[in-house]
Amino acid sequence: MYLVFSILASTLIFIVFKLFQRFKIDTTQAIVVNYFIACIVGLIAYDSPISISEITNSKWFLGAVFLGVLFISIFIVMAITVQKNGVSVASVASKMSVVIPVIFGIYVYNESTGLQKLIGILLALAAVYLASIKAGSKINFKKNLLFPILLFLGSGVIDTSIKYLETTYVPENGIPIFSATIFGCAALIGVLTLIAKLFKGEFKFQPKSLLGGITLGIINYSSIYFLLKALDHETFESSTLFTVNNVGIVMLSTLTGLVLFGEKLSAKNWIGIVLAIVSIILVTLA
Repeated sequence: MYLVFSILASTLIFIVFKLFQRFKIDTTQAIVVNYFIACIVGLIAYDSPISISEITNSKWFLGAVFLGVLFISIFIVMAITVQKNGVSVASVASKMSVVIPVIFGIYVYNESTGLQKLIGILLALAAVYLASIKAGSKINFKKNLLFPILLFLGSGVIDTSIKYLETTYVPENGIPIFSATIFGCAALIGVLTLIAKLFKGEFKFQPKSLLGGITLGIINYSSIYFLLKALDHETFESSTLFTVNNVGIVMLSTLTGLVLFGEKLSAKNWIGIVLAIVSIILVTLA
């Protein structure tokens, strides 16, 4: 159920971003507000006394700071990738990065690598690619190749780092404060970004971005919290969990775009959805 909730929350993020576009909400401002809200939600959810010194002395603290910086950095890289290479390239690059935590799980944690599971993972990658290509879009990875590569590596490092820190350093009751620290660091970097825009004369406060950021922050925290809870559970190996999580998000987001926003799905998209279902069945049963 934690995995299901993580997929649902991540898909809701997609819906919120689409609504940002429809209601012309400043995405950057909403993103910064979102990180503050996600941090506050994590602090509220933490059921022990909050001690700054205890947090900074925790073994996971530097890792959380690293992830916070990486979160907002990869968001900026994703925005640049969308602008220079298109939405489809950004989607493929970020979701294909699932191979990094999968390989990490197999080699570092000696997770299973049966034929059925390997076939499922390969089908999952094909599903991500096919489901992410929108009708009429041109995929050009050669143009401005740097940013898709950075997005691919950064997204993979985020998932891998979350798994490593959660397994190695974060106690079961420490997930809320760990998540809050990550989002808090991302929020501080975001504020610096807005201050830089202010000095350049590019910043104009938009009140409705507050509402958008609050909504996004609650959902964003939920997606990370449920992913961490799923990783903490012994039901699935991390290589299985990350595969199902990423493919599930792509599949559900694609179907949501069809139902809620009237997006047209090509034959490749439908093939991708079918492959996603098959890959989930193969990987989970393996």
